[in-house]
Amino acid sequence: MTLENEVQSLRQVPMFRDIDPARLKLLAFTSERVTFTDGQRFFTQGDVGDAAYVILDGAADVLLETAHGQLKVAEFGRNDLIGEMAVLAETPRSATITAVGDVVALRIDKRVFIELLAQFPQMAIAVMREIATRLERTNARLASRN
Repeated sequence: MTLENEVQSLRQVPMFRDIDPARLKLLAFTSERVTFTDGQRFFTQGDVGDAAYVILDGAADVLLETAHGQLKVAEFGRNDLIGEMAVLAETPRSATITAVGDVVALRIDKRVFIELLAQFPQMAIAVMREIATRLERTNARLASRN
Protein backbone atom coordinates (compact mmCIF):
# COMPACT_ATOMS: atom_id res chain seq x y z
CA MET A 1 0.00 0.00 0.00
CA THR A 2 1.41 3.38 -0.96
CA LEU A 3 1.58 6.42 1.30
CA GLU A 4 -1.25 8.03 -0.69
CA ASN A 5 -3.41 4.92 -0.23
CA GLU A 6 -2.78 4.99 3.51
CA VAL A 7 -3.77 8.68 3.60
CA GLN A 8 -6.99 7.80 1.78
CA SER A 9 -7.62 4.99 4.26
CA LEU A 10 -7.06 7.34 7.19
CA ARG A 11 -9.47 9.84 5.64
CA GLN A 12 -12.20 7.16 6.00
CA VAL A 13 -11.71 7.06 9.79
CA PRO A 14 -14.33 9.44 11.22
CA MET A 15 -11.99 11.17 13.67
CA PHE A 16 -9.43 11.90 10.94
CA ARG A 17 -11.85 13.31 8.34
CA ASP A 18 -11.30 16.97 9.26
CA ILE A 19 -7.53 16.77 9.51
CA ASP A 20 -5.50 18.51 6.84
CA PRO A 21 -4.24 16.06 4.15
CA ALA A 22 -0.64 17.13 4.79
CA ARG A 23 -1.02 16.15 8.46
CA LEU A 24 -2.57 12.84 7.48
CA LYS A 25 0.37 12.20 5.19
CA LEU A 26 2.70 12.90 8.11
CA LEU A 27 0.66 10.55 10.31
CA ALA A 28 0.79 7.80 7.69
CA PHE A 29 4.54 8.36 7.23
CA THR A 30 5.31 8.28 10.97
CA SER A 31 3.07 5.28 11.65
CA GLU A 32 3.89 1.68 10.99
CA ARG A 33 1.75 -0.54 8.76
CA VAL A 34 1.43 -3.92 10.49
CA THR A 35 -0.28 -7.19 9.60
CA PHE A 36 -1.76 -9.85 11.84
CA THR A 37 -2.90 -13.38 11.06
CA ASP A 38 -5.95 -15.12 12.49
CA GLY A 39 -5.64 -15.39 16.28
CA GLN A 40 -2.51 -13.24 16.49
CA ARG A 41 -2.54 -10.69 19.28
CA PHE A 42 -2.22 -6.95 18.78
CA PHE A 43 -1.54 -6.77 22.52
CA THR A 44 -2.42 -8.57 25.74
CA GLN A 45 -4.42 -7.39 28.73
CA GLY A 46 -1.92 -5.88 31.20
CA ASP A 47 0.64 -4.82 28.56
CA VAL A 48 2.01 -1.28 28.52
CA GLY A 49 0.02 1.05 26.24
CA ASP A 50 2.72 2.14 23.81
CA ALA A 51 0.59 2.67 20.69
CA ALA A 52 -2.91 2.91 19.25
CA TYR A 53 -4.01 1.10 16.10
CA VAL A 54 -6.37 1.88 13.24
CA ILE A 55 -7.72 -1.21 11.51
CA LEU A 56 -7.35 -0.64 7.76
CA ASP A 57 -8.72 -4.03 6.76
CA GLY A 58 -10.12 -6.97 8.72
CA ALA A 59 -11.54 -7.43 12.19
CA ALA A 60 -10.38 -8.03 15.75
CA ASP A 61 -11.95 -9.41 18.92
CA VAL A 62 -11.77 -7.71 22.32
CA LEU A 63 -11.21 -10.31 25.03
CA LEU A 64 -11.16 -9.93 28.82
CA GLU A 65 -9.38 -12.33 31.13
CA THR A 66 -11.81 -13.36 33.86
CA ALA A 67 -11.83 -15.92 36.67
CA HIS A 68 -13.79 -18.17 34.29
CA GLY A 69 -11.48 -17.73 31.28
CA GLN A 70 -11.55 -15.36 28.32
CA LEU A 71 -14.74 -13.42 27.61
CA LYS A 72 -15.35 -11.76 24.23
CA VAL A 73 -16.84 -8.32 24.91
CA ALA A 74 -16.65 -6.63 21.50
CA GLU A 75 -15.41 -6.81 17.93
CA PHE A 76 -13.72 -4.06 15.95
CA GLY A 77 -13.54 -3.71 12.20
CA ARG A 78 -12.33 -1.50 9.39
CA ASN A 79 -11.60 2.14 10.35
CA ASP A 80 -11.90 1.42 14.09
CA LEU A 81 -9.37 2.84 16.52
CA ILE A 82 -8.12 0.44 19.20
CA GLY A 83 -5.69 0.67 22.07
CA GLU A 84 -6.25 4.37 22.69
CA MET A 85 -7.50 3.97 26.26
CA ALA A 86 -4.18 2.70 27.65
CA VAL A 87 -2.32 5.38 25.70
CA LEU A 88 -4.51 8.17 27.05
CA ALA A 89 -4.82 6.93 30.63
CA GLU A 90 -1.21 5.72 30.85
CA THR A 91 -2.48 2.49 32.34
CA PRO A 92 -1.94 -1.14 31.35
CA ARG A 93 -4.06 -2.52 28.50
CA SER A 94 -7.58 -3.28 29.75
CA ALA A 95 -8.20 -6.11 27.27
CA THR A 96 -6.53 -8.47 24.84
CA ILE A 97 -7.09 -7.76 21.14
CA THR A 98 -6.77 -10.63 18.66
CA ALA A 99 -7.09 -10.71 14.90
CA VAL A 100 -10.10 -12.42 13.34
CA GLY A 101 -8.71 -13.58 10.02
CA ASP A 102 -6.04 -11.49 8.34
CA VAL A 103 -5.83 -7.89 9.56
CA VAL A 104 -3.94 -4.86 8.25
CA ALA A 105 -3.57 -1.99 10.70
CA LEU A 106 -1.69 1.23 11.18
CA ARG A 107 0.28 1.37 14.45
CA ILE A 108 0.39 4.94 15.80
CA ASP A 109 3.10 5.50 18.39
CA LYS A 110 1.90 6.90 21.73
CA ARG A 111 3.88 10.14 21.33
CA VAL A 112 2.50 10.78 17.84
CA PHE A 113 -1.06 10.00 18.96
CA ILE A 114 -0.85 12.40 21.93
CA GLU A 115 0.61 15.15 19.68
CA LEU A 116 -2.29 14.71 17.24
CA LEU A 117 -4.84 15.09 20.02
CA ALA A 118 -3.08 18.21 21.30
CA GLN A 119 -2.96 19.79 17.83
CA PHE A 120 -6.50 18.85 16.81
CA PRO A 121 -9.10 19.39 19.54
CA GLN A 122 -11.83 18.05 17.24
CA MET A 123 -9.96 14.75 17.08
CA ALA A 124 -9.66 14.66 20.88
CA ILE A 125 -13.42 15.20 21.14
CA ALA A 126 -14.06 12.43 18.60
CA VAL A 127 -11.89 10.03 20.62
CA MET A 128 -13.75 10.94 23.83
CA ARG A 129 -17.10 10.38 22.10
CA GLU A 130 -15.98 7.00 20.81
CA ILE A 131 -14.82 5.92 24.27
CA ALA A 132 -18.11 7.12 25.81
CA THR A 133 -20.13 5.24 23.16
CA ARG A 134 -18.18 2.05 23.83
CA LEU A 135 -18.77 2.42 27.57
CA GLU A 136 -22.51 2.87 26.99
CA ARG A 137 -22.65 -0.23 24.75
CA THR A 138 -20.73 -2.28 27.32
CA ASN A 139 -23.01 -1.11 30.13
CA ALA A 140 -26.10 -2.00 28.07
CA ARG A 141 -24.70 -5.48 27.33
CA LEU A 142 -23.91 -6.08 30.98
CA ALA A 143 -27.34 -4.86 32.06
CA SER A 144 -29.06 -7.18 29.57
CA ARG A 145 -27.26 -10.19 31.05
CA ASN A 146 -28.85 -9.61 34.46
